[in-house]
This record gives sequence, structure tokens and C-alpha cells, in this order.
Amino acid sequence: MKTPNTMKTPSSILATILHRREFTKINSGYCYSKFISLLQPKFQKAIAFVYLKNSTLFIALSHPGFKMELTYNIEMLKSIFTMLIANDNRCHDLSVEKVVIFNSNKITITQNQPPKVDTIPYYHEAATGSFAINCTAKELREKFQAIKESIACNLKQK
Repeated sequence: MKTPNTMKTPSSILATILHRREFTKINSGYCYSKFISLLQPKFQKAIAFVYLKNSTLFIALSHPGFKMELTYNIEMLKSIFTMLIANDNRCHDLSVEKVVIFNSNKITITQNQPPKVDTIPYYHEAATGSFAINCTAKELREKFQAIKESIACNLKQK
């Protein structure tokens, strides 16, 4: 008796593909992004990009002012990357023996987010300011009169 064919799930297919030798660049890109996300926010802003070559982790900075602070924390950066390699199966092929920090003129990864656009609603003012004030209280009458003047002023500006 034959067993029914079971279909592979998309996650199992992707896992199989990612473990192939041809896709090591994808895994290393994942590891670099994960490494940057594990750092403090001030260090995340400082790093433009990261790459690994011959067991040397190269860290490019977005601004020269960050170089001294990151140079003092080289051992911390190396230990975080080493812990990432030890704890994430996708990064186990990487190894770091040395860290080199240099200034870059490239745009940082964190700056690739779309710019925030302030939205100001532009619409035609429907109010004309021509309404009767049917109030006997002096304070309320003054407030309504100020509202009428404000609407009239808005109409004149257009």
C-alpha cells in the first residue's frame, strides 16, 4: 500500500534552499542585519554597513564622529558577533578574529526608510461666518463674535 504524497510547506522549502552553498551571501546579509539590530540604538545609527572578509569584520561608519566611541568598544562588537554566530544556525559558517572600523561616505541602512511627510489638509472652507448670534450671555456672545471674525479672516487670506 502506498503512502499519500505530502506537500512540503513553504518554510521547509526556503530552509532547504537557504542551507545550500550557493545562498551563503543571503545568510551573511541576514547575519549582518541581525548583528546591527542587536546593538544599542546609538551604535545602530553610527553603522552604515558591515561585511566580513577573511575572518575580519569590517564596520563602516556613517559619520567620522562615531569612530572613537566604536574603537573603544571593539571587543564588545566582536563578542556580540561571536554570540550571534554561536546562537543563530544561519550564521554558524561565519567567524570573526579581528574587527576593523573605518569611515564611509555611503548612506546608512537606517536612513533607507522613506522620509516622513507632514500632511496638511488643504480644502475649501465651507463656512462663511454669516450666522446669527442668539445668545444673551455677554461672554458667550463675545466668543461667538470672535469665531465669526476668525472665519471672515480665513476667507480673506484665500
